[in-house]
Amino acid sequence: MKVSIVTITFNAARTLQRTLDSVACQTYADIEHLIIDGASKDDTLAIALQYQEQSRHEVVIQSEPDRGLYDAMNKGLQKATGDYLVFLNAGDTLYAPDTIEIVARCAQRPPLLLERAGGEAAVIYGDTAITDSEGNFLHLRTHRPPERLSWKSFKQGMLVCHQAFYVRTEIARECPYDLQYRHSADVDWCIRVMKEAEKRQMPLVNTHAILANFEEGGDTTQHHRDSLKERFRVMAHHYGLLQTIILHGWFVIRQLFRNN
Repeated sequence: MKVSIVTITFNAARTLQRTLDSVACQTYADIEHLIIDGASKDDTLAIALQYQEQSRHEVVIQSEPDRGLYDAMNKGLQKATGDYLVFLNAGDTLYAPDTIEIVARCAQRPPLLLERAGGEAAVIYGDTAITDSEGNFLHLRTHRPPERLSWKSFKQGMLVCHQAFYVRTEIARECPYDLQYRHSADVDWCIRVMKEAEKRQMPLVNTHAILANFEEGGDTTQHHRDSLKERFRVMAHHYGLLQTIILHGWFVIRQLFRNN
């Protein structure tokens, strides 16, 4: 089984090496690493090219202007040739050297649930650790993955970070990122992927493992208000306006009780 890891970069020289190192040390051999760069002006490309020369994995580098993060991610979707793919952007890292090994094991040695469904998972998912800017562990992500995930699970928020969300490539390619969303297209994409999985009656498999490290203070944090507005639109689209208003009201009440 081949796994495609897609890394999006733009002037990412400060954080890229940590990401590349986490892929380079993977014990699993059949990895394709796609680095989709937005025509960086710093040393990003030089770092990527040196990594390409030294890596034992297949490394593909593309650098050209794009229309933003999600446009670049769509380019990665189209170039990926693995059976499964995951997005691991500059600054994010795989949790441990055997992370891809764990994902592949879940896909290749399916539990009874998978055997009944014909042996293929649409999504393989797990937990995410939050790190500081130096890559040091801070805590596990507040939203934790449920035992059994479905597209309806995201009513409670994005319970699985997309860095820990491995998708069957043929499904991922049929669900490109919607460029009308600047900050929350990943939430919409995950929901649409899971809807497609349900349509195909393909299961979502929990690895029961931490799969990724996510650096605190990403795009969603930096554009918190705009991101919240977009997430409301995404949820209203998938779950209905009334239900979304009720759920957001409950989120506010719950937060008030926590603060008090």
